[in-house]
Amino acid sequence: MAADQDSILRELGRVEAERQARLHDPALAGRVVALKRYQQARFACTHADLLADARYGPAARFFLEDLYGPQDFADRDAQFARIVPALVRLFPQEIVETVQSLVALHALTESLDSRMARALPSDAPDRRAYVQAWQQVGAAEERRQQLARVLDLGAQLDRYTRRPLLRQSLRLMRGPARSAGLGALQQFLERGFDTFAAMRGAQDFLARVQQREGALMNRLFAPDAVAVATAADAGVAEVIGQLP
Repeated sequence: MAADQDSILRELGRVEAERQARLHDPALAGRVVALKRYQQARFACTHADLLADARYGPAARFFLEDLYGPQDFADRDAQFARIVPALVRLFPQEIVETVQSLVALHALTESLDSRMARALPSDAPDRRAYVQAWQQVGAAEERRQQLARVLDLGAQLDRYTRRPLLRQSLRLMRGPARSAGLGALQQFLERGFDTFAAMRGAQDFLARVQQREGALMNRLFAPDAVAVATAADAGVAEVIGQLP
């Protein structure tokens, strides 16, 4: 249990360090927000069919809005940091492991976003600037880890849907969670659980996300990616055409 607490607090500390760096550098903060909006728009383009699908749309929106975006998660993170001991004590071990996965993904994403933002020439990224920044930052292994963490989080939520007793215990936790200051976490977990339960199996959804995100990632690291991004005819047939 102590190891769980230490791991969660360590990752939240990494997130807070990124946040403090942005507070002391307004230009960086502006570029990070612009980058997040750009990447959110790119995800919406890449997965437009999933977002429009009755079965997969809620899960795609959960990825797009609950796991990432330009909104400030400072209040949620501060709440997490304050109540980590209560979280580890009150919630089932499986849920604690999911929270660990969430904060580890959050920390990695914030680190990559800061590095990308520093490599951007302005707070109005376009396709060429984005690809140049991507290649300047590099970090291919961390990018692979980021995608793997997203998919693992989705797989965890999918597994929980086959454990009705876990969902029932999560419902029973509402009162104690609110009393312990865990309301935001409780809502996030219930939203994720219900979203994946309604999908009735996430394997196909996660496989599509993995294939598309992996293909785009590999293409962005290709030597000719900047030239292709600059070409006026880089359309939807070319993977880079997914970039706004």
